Amino acid sequence: MRSKNKQILVVGDRVLIKPDKGEKKSKAGLYLPPSVVEKQEILSGVIVEVGPGIPLGNPDDNIDEPWSNNDNSSIKYIPTQADIGDIALFLNKASIEIKIENDDYLIVPQSAILILIRDDINSLAD
Repeated sequence: MRSKNKQILVVGDRVLIKPDKGEKKSKAGLYLPPSVVEKQEILSGVIVEVGPGIPLGNPDDNIDEPWSNNDNSSIKYIPTQADIGDIALFLNKASIEIKIENDDYLIVPQSAILILIRDDINSLAD
């Protein structure tokens, strides 16, 4: 993700999510204070950036000190299931709130994502 003159890189199996604001009004029509909305256990939002996934070790490497090898081109990853643009429902407890240029985002590990909602491209072509 690019932000003015900076590049934001998400590492590992984490995703960067632009959270939904949450329900400000209950089904009965009562307005909820921000403290109630923030305490929701499950949140949703749109994924704006995805990390490369979980790094795998190379079984062919017989190096006693793998950290001494600076060649990052041979690193392989198990990719995340999440893609940019997906809507994610995730556990609020596992998220970390950050602010990038006055916008609120959440960093969430893939293991905290309960479900992904994705537009089905094949059905749009019909």
